Amino acid sequence: MTEGLEPFDLASLITAHDEGNFAEAVVPPIFQTSLFTFSSYDEMIASYRGEKVRPIYTRGLNPTVRMFEEMLAKLEGGEDALGFASGMAAISSAVLSFVEPGDRIVAVKHVYPDAFRLFGTVLKRMKVEVTYVDGRDEEAVAKALPGAKIFYMESPTSWVMEAHDVGALAALAKRHGVVSMIDNSWATPYFQQPLKLGVDLVIHSASKYLGGHSDVVAGVVAGSKEMIARLKAEAYPYLGGKLSPFDAWLLIRGLRTLPIRMKAHEAAAMTIAKRLQELDVVEQVCHPGLANRLPAGLNGTSGLFSFIFREGVDVRTFADRLRLFKLGVSWGGHESLIVPGEVVLQQKAQPNSAHTFGINPRSVRLHIGLEGTEALWRELEEAIAAAS
Repeated sequence: MTEGLEPFDLASLITAHDEGNFAEAVVPPIFQTSLFTFSSYDEMIASYRGEKVRPIYTRGLNPTVRMFEEMLAKLEGGEDALGFASGMAAISSAVLSFVEPGDRIVAVKHVYPDAFRLFGTVLKRMKVEVTYVDGRDEEAVAKALPGAKIFYMESPTSWVMEAHDVGALAALAKRHGVVSMIDNSWATPYFQQPLKLGVDLVIHSASKYLGGHSDVVAGVVAGSKEMIARLKAEAYPYLGGKLSPFDAWLLIRGLRTLPIRMKAHEAAAMTIAKRLQELDVVEQVCHPGLANRLPAGLNGTSGLFSFIFREGVDVRTFADRLRLFKLGVSWGGHESLIVPGEVVLQQKAQPNSAHTFGINPRSVRLHIGLEGTEALWRELEEAIAAAS
């Protein structure tokens, strides 16, 4: 599926940034400082007037953070990017930069649960209406878009992994003058580059595959200079969700191995998804790679998918028999993880909706890590046998 896929030249990208490293260091230094001082009054006043762009305070500009932002912008094919302290900080800032009380947002169904909760709490208090549509139904999307300020997408979507024709949906949004945004955490810029498909803003939970080691919490938004400037003017300085220099440094490290890791996650997950599909105790496997073809613009698949057990399988026993697979949220690191759907449906945070999330209580979400395909499959087989 990914043979010959080279959506970006990672080696050239890394080399371009390494050339300016202090003392020709292979790994760039971390500017772990909150403050940058000035050599003179004239330099300080020129900076505050915007006549000279230079670091003043790390919440505004930091060289390590800026290096990560520039790298990510190039990977996504964008003009600029902005780093955040979490994926939710990125989502919140992107959305709040473009809506006012009384506005309306159109969002695809089955978005990331905390994005859904943001829409149902903060935006609801702001009197911002959210209309949910099936992203596979372009006619329904076209009917919902007129008058909306934002069209918010995920593809594939959380849990049910529905993949959409992102280019076609972005064209619909543009036709109606609606700002389009997409959470691209699942595919990463290695497998999908939404900006090149016509989307206005791309959002990542950089804690996932971009970091790749489960040791950083971060977010990032990429797009045109104009769009990123809007975020900087409207929300970024005031919400305070600034990416730290050390976390940016960890993300730079993660980007260096992104293609290798994504290929490994893809291969292992596809093998396991196909084997699960053959089991009588499995009702459905939700993995976009099992479809006849991927939508235009999606050039590969990652290691995250879900499946649904048939009646009679004890999910608790299945989960407790696993050892290589850990019970844990998030994903995108080297480790394999499971989350039973019933656990998510018990979460007390409101609003909650099984219909909107698309979570079946007999479902299990898997993240296939890098421990080895056959070892992971043996463990799944044994746990399924014990639970059946």
